[in-house]
Amino acid sequence: MIKKCVAMLLAGGQGTRLYALTTRIAKPAVSFGSKYRIIDFPLSNCANSGIDTVGVLTQYQPMVLNEYLGNGEPWNLDRSHGGLHVLPPYLAKSGGEWYKGTANAIYQNAAFLNAYEAEHVLILSGDHIYKMDYSKMLEYHIEKNADCTIAVLDVPMEEAKRFGILSFDDEGRITEFAEKPKVPKSNHASMGIYIFKQEVLLDELSAEERNPDTQFDFGKNVIPAMIKSGRRMYAYRFNGYWKDVGTLRSLWEANMDILSGQFDLNDGNKIYSRNQAYPPSFMADDAKVKNSVMTAGCEVYGEVVNSVLGEGVIVAPGARVIDSVIMRDSVIGKGSVVSYSIIDEGVHIGERCKIGGAVDDTVDPTLIGRDKTIDNGTTIGAGKVVE
Repeated sequence: MIKKCVAMLLAGGQGTRLYALTTRIAKPAVSFGSKYRIIDFPLSNCANSGIDTVGVLTQYQPMVLNEYLGNGEPWNLDRSHGGLHVLPPYLAKSGGEWYKGTANAIYQNAAFLNAYEAEHVLILSGDHIYKMDYSKMLEYHIEKNADCTIAVLDVPMEEAKRFGILSFDDEGRITEFAEKPKVPKSNHASMGIYIFKQEVLLDELSAEERNPDTQFDFGKNVIPAMIKSGRRMYAYRFNGYWKDVGTLRSLWEANMDILSGQFDLNDGNKIYSRNQAYPPSFMADDAKVKNSVMTAGCEVYGEVVNSVLGEGVIVAPGARVIDSVIMRDSVIGKGSVVSYSIIDEGVHIGERCKIGGAVDDTVDPTLIGRDKTIDNGTTIGAGKVVE
């Protein structure tokens, strides 16, 4: 059965800029927004866009991610034909190797694409938070008869040098692309979301494999080469919320954006997730909760202000949580204060501890890594990382 469009979700990155959060798990498996993981967003976008065949390309620390994905049922991707497929590097008769870059990862899975004879291939990253209807981008791609269409978001000019930057004409045809330029020519930033004609994609990836100087990267190599060779490349403008959560600061900010209303999780397009069975949340009579989000299994006896609590989090009597993200199954002990921090899953903070401090342009949120126990009376200053 031929598929009109197959999605390939790049989920093998190590995520070194998230430090302790990705020591033992892949970046797309990191918790976000109370009850989700980062990978829930592109998968839910696929489900909401009618794309029912998704290959998830894994590599680094895949165990938690693979277990979480399962058969794809939470995202309506448990299909007899198509559905969700986990695609790790593998050994074939002709040999095998780790994915050498984003482009090489897709190239190594050409057989998966050919199996579905897809006309178009949607390529996604597993480290972005956003809601998007890919079907509208696909309609635009087909209407323009594009070889490749790139989703574009305008960013503040002072931030443009952090992104792949495009220039395009009045018809939307891309004329230039520069990956993280020192002096950007525009503020039109690539979102790392691409739709290719499948035959064009495989031709370009095959050519890239023969290039001795390549880094096997879409932004650095494939896209510039396609523009240079005259391929039909178009920009698709996106105006909604989008956040690259590849750093501690950006992950913390994205969680805070939920609380400020900049990112609405309940605006109609549901984000699906695989959640464990927790009892209902509980708030003590004298607990204080202000402008915060929490989900099933939470127990709050102390004070929570402008914070995001994951499943099963306990805030003990006299404890205060301020401007922080507390991930599932963590405990904040009696009389402890946690501020401007990210507390990973399964952390136990003892009594009378002081964790974190105000963030600014030079100080990131404090981070306590997964399953760590912090002794009673410990002080951990602003911007510190505890593996």
